[in-house]
Amino acid sequence: MVTLQLVGSLRKELADSLSTCRVLVVGAGGIGCELLKNVVLTGFKNIEVIDLDIIDVSNLNRQFLFQKKHVGKSKAQVAKESVLQFCPTANITAYHDSIMNPDYNVEFFRNFMLVMNALDNRVARNHVNRMCLAADIPLIESGTAGYLGQVTVIKKGLTECYECQPKPTQKTFPGCTIRNTPSEPIHCIVWAKYLFKLVVLSSMVLTIQFYLHLSQLFGEEDADQEVSPDTADPELSWNPADTEARATASDQDGDIKRVSTKDWARSTGYDPVKLFNKLFKDDIQYLLTMDKLWKKRKAPLPLDWLEFVILSGCVIACPQGVTGTGLKDQQVLGVGGYCQLFSRSVETLHSVLADKGDGAELVWDKDDPPAMDFVTAAANLRMYIFSMNMKSRFDIKSMAGNIIPAIATTNAVIAGLIVLEALKILSGDVEQCRTIFLNKQPNPRKKLLVPCALDPPSANCYVCASKPEVTVKLNVHKTLVLALQDKILKEKFGMVAPDVQIEDGKGTILISSEEGETEANNCKFLSDFAIRNGSRLQVDDFLQDYTLLVNVIHCENLEKDVEFEVVGDAPDKAPTPTRSQEEGKNIANGNKESSEPSTSSEAPAEQNDILLVDSDEEVPSSSTMAVSMESGGHKRKLHDAETGEASAKRQHLSQPSADDDNDIIALD
Repeated sequence: MVTLQLVGSLRKELADSLSTCRVLVVGAGGIGCELLKNVVLTGFKNIEVIDLDIIDVSNLNRQFLFQKKHVGKSKAQVAKESVLQFCPTANITAYHDSIMNPDYNVEFFRNFMLVMNALDNRVARNHVNRMCLAADIPLIESGTAGYLGQVTVIKKGLTECYECQPKPTQKTFPGCTIRNTPSEPIHCIVWAKYLFKLVVLSSMVLTIQFYLHLSQLFGEEDADQEVSPDTADPELSWNPADTEARATASDQDGDIKRVSTKDWARSTGYDPVKLFNKLFKDDIQYLLTMDKLWKKRKAPLPLDWLEFVILSGCVIACPQGVTGTGLKDQQVLGVGGYCQLFSRSVETLHSVLADKGDGAELVWDKDDPPAMDFVTAAANLRMYIFSMNMKSRFDIKSMAGNIIPAIATTNAVIAGLIVLEALKILSGDVEQCRTIFLNKQPNPRKKLLVPCALDPPSANCYVCASKPEVTVKLNVHKTLVLALQDKILKEKFGMVAPDVQIEDGKGTILISSEEGETEANNCKFLSDFAIRNGSRLQVDDFLQDYTLLVNVIHCENLEKDVEFEVVGDAPDKAPTPTRSQEEGKNIANGNKESSEPSTSSEAPAEQNDILLVDSDEEVPSSSTMAVSMESGGHKRKLHDAETGEASAKRQHLSQPSADDDNDIIALD
């Protein structure tokens, strides 16, 4: 007879392993708080936790390690202190820092037997995935989306990595729709965010005929995001040549004068009335001159501060004009109320900007009340102008922040599943690990939790393949070296500090991660370095211990506003949803778009949020795995909770980029 020694509920060998191994927890938010509690109570003793965020009052309803007195403090540090109160024997190290800091290199990751992710954005997830692959350390990935959740295990050479399956890219809207013809509230919300933080190229025509270029009111300039009327809108002309002429007209000399927004705004003292009339009267009147836009659409209605607010008595007689009941943030104000809110928010933001000194910029944050007030007011005023139903601050915050409300119990269930998978890994039973889906309602066999066998690595993955390689289609005569670095290598392929060498027999260094070495190349085109159709670039990121071979295909016929295409990337691989799939891809808040929730009054009922797995038997989490909707019995793919789009594989649940909460999902 074999005697099995137990320590608590664990075998003695496993309990000893827990007490001696070092583990890394990345993220100390919604999932992270539950996870830290679980690991110390399970018997883990040597824990390191890292999180860059500070505690916000909105975290307190579910991130139970934090209290009101902790608001404004480091999540990682406070989480450590709170855990030590009920488990003082634990050895916990807290880092108030970004996991993408170069200090946390491959050697840092090799100090751990296991890494557990509780992250809130895809960029950081990609980075940790690559670091764990480079260090050959098991990674447990997790995420939640409302009532839905997922846990999976990533082990180099044994399972898929986080980036093996393509994920749909962020949903974007045509610039002319945002600037000229918004038809949904989300268009107005995007416009308001651009107005706050990005470039506003205003085409206001004054009696002296000059264009006033609003280069953004409070934030950093970005010439790709404009909110002014778009004179190059293709709908304005039946002749393509006329459209091209309109696009270049504002660049010609003559009686057009360009004025920086900040200079203009400062000259007015950030006068909210002048800003109001500029944005909601003069620009709209200019749009009305584009008569072809309004032949089949309802024309917008300009607002005038003097006529609408003062003469109508809105400010005095009906300052709120509140409709609806419930919490303040869930009420919809009248137009007069939003006029006042716009004025107050501009004054507040101007004051904050002034306190920061010359050259300061503000960064939009959904949890910053004045910034949220500004976007709420500006978006609703534009909705009113374009005859849409206005939205509450709560609704706008959800859409502007790309968030799905968090459920505390979902976080708790997922954190428990992470620990169960960790115990399998530390027991040496990695083959027994599973991807586990948490569904909103039981499947036909009354199961909420559905395990799926882990898939093997994808041979075509440009991250974990033995020799990662991609093919990029671009115009070598129009693509700058800086665009290759920032938009392709960093943004698209998730690199942090890439070095690029041209395979031309000379070893020409195109991009160096060493500061100052190749900055002179940034404003040159790829063709200036003899890069042409068929050229090959070797790209190394030494921080991630990652090498990628990039094959260049020269193409002069890319679609409008498309700078490059990755051959065989997600748009080509991901399945095209059928109509029933489109209607069923809501996770929460009526999300019908991949990056922004739908704002249509005809949004599908909440029953479409439900994911039901047909069987509770263990099945491969492959692209053939389907789920049925309660509303019908027709099938649909499991959806990527990061985007709301049908995933080509299983769910990879993620959370918002740039958002504070670890347990809300970015529809990016």
